[in-house]
Amino acid sequence: MDRGEEARRDIVLALEQMGFEVEAAHHEVAPGQHEIDFKYADAVTTADRVSTFRFIVKKVAMDHGLHATFMPKPIFGVNGSGMHTHQSFLDKKGNNVFYDSKAKYQLSKTALYYTGGILRHAKAFVAVTNPLVNSYKRLVPGYEAPVNVAWSMRNRSPLVRVPARRGMGTRIEVRMPDPSCNPYLAFGVMLALGPRRREEQDGSGRAGGPQRLQDERAREAAAADRPAARQPLRGAGQPGEGRGRHGGARRAHPAALPRGQAGRVGGVHLAGPAVGSGQVPGGLLDDPD
Repeated sequence: MDRGEEARRDIVLALEQMGFEVEAAHHEVAPGQHEIDFKYADAVTTADRVSTFRFIVKKVAMDHGLHATFMPKPIFGVNGSGMHTHQSFLDKKGNNVFYDSKAKYQLSKTALYYTGGILRHAKAFVAVTNPLVNSYKRLVPGYEAPVNVAWSMRNRSPLVRVPARRGMGTRIEVRMPDPSCNPYLAFGVMLALGPRRREEQDGSGRAGGPQRLQDERAREAAAADRPAARQPLRGAGQPGEGRGRHGGARRAHPAALPRGQAGRVGGVHLAGPAVGSGQVPGGLLDDPD
């Protein structure tokens, strides 16, 4: 009998007693790797649940004589744990503004611009979404981890994947974050930088408009000519792997109140005293890398 199966069952029961609506729970690709999915919510509520989820998983695992870890890559040579974050925008009426039935791929301009913002600024916010040295041991080819700053409808190697569901289920899946991050900062930085792509195109929503953007680009170009020792530190890296659906935060349309959605959280490893490590994703991730 797999000891992780019993531990995962008890984790689900404990989560439900804490008010979580668990949608699915199953074993994942790597040995000892598990995924538990809970229902989406707004960004802050989802971040709260991620933090609570970690404590519950660790406590229940300990009760079973196991050790649960949310390290992105605890075992070399097997799939790591990512925190894939599913995101979309809702307007004041609760409509998903990422969906456009008449557009190509049924994705609205808002969805495309937001995806562009995530891709454009990925090398900057990776310092927040992937904060550990171990985070980058996960972002390598061969383990279903995203390693390309690109988007796709099916391929899992790009940074952003667009799931097949449409209508209210229209969303993008940012596959780079891992469960070692601070969920409040990770959700916040993605929701802040995603919309910037549209603003960079037309200057909307920002003081100074296009002129401010031009000034910022001029400063960036000047900084590139300075000696390396004087340049500010910046996060860099590629998207990662791991499975577990992180139904990330949904941010509202610019003219709407912010709402959020999250899916599954993945990325826990369960290891017994004489057993190898495994992983137990939680409620905000989507697929193991």
